[in-house]
Amino acid sequence: MTHTTLAAETRTLAGRKTDALRAAGKVPAVMYGFGTTPTNITVDRNAFLKAYKSAGESTVLDLDIAGTVHPVLISDVQQNVLNDFVTHADFRRVDLTHKIEANIPLKLTGISSAVKDLGGTLVQSLEEIEVECLPNALVHDITIDISALKTFEDVIRVSDLIIPAGMEVKTDMNNAVASVQPPRSEEEIAALSASVEGDVSKVEVLTEKKVEPVEAKKSDKK
Repeated sequence: MTHTTLAAETRTLAGRKTDALRAAGKVPAVMYGFGTTPTNITVDRNAFLKAYKSAGESTVLDLDIAGTVHPVLISDVQQNVLNDFVTHADFRRVDLTHKIEANIPLKLTGISSAVKDLGGTLVQSLEEIEVECLPNALVHDITIDISALKTFEDVIRVSDLIIPAGMEVKTDMNNAVASVQPPRSEEEIAALSASVEGDVSKVEVLTEKKVEPVEAKKSDKK
């Protein structure tokens, strides 16, 4: 199986000193896991984003550190909450001959007639499932066709998913993945509005307490 390859370099800078690496277009990272001690590394930011888009967090990629290739999973990505700027990444080294547990994202596709024709609202109750398999059997995501949701009674469950070969699903097979809620009736909307208005009338209004300035104590003259 062909993996995405990402080049990396070892690093000695740590703490706030890694800001200089980020300014130079690098992402400070660490590799840990099977058969290795934690190793501080850096990867090119643009190359990392490309690899992350391709592999996600559920597909093995080859991390090339100074010519030595390590099979890894991207296990954690830290980003700036304001602009999604990647600040750090963790790579988990895996043993390709031993099964591991991982979470596979669920991706909805297609058109539901219960949404399109009946005006319902699509509800995704489960965004990922837990599986156990050999690392090379992992996939980026599992696609689910929501065209099966024709009425408001229809439900897609984990048991309905098409699971790739070699995977054992650990998530409860009866768990709902997707369904469609019917639109609210005019009576329900009116009742909801009345309930909100009633709750607002009970809210206690707090007035801001004015705090008088305190005069600073004058120091004693010597």
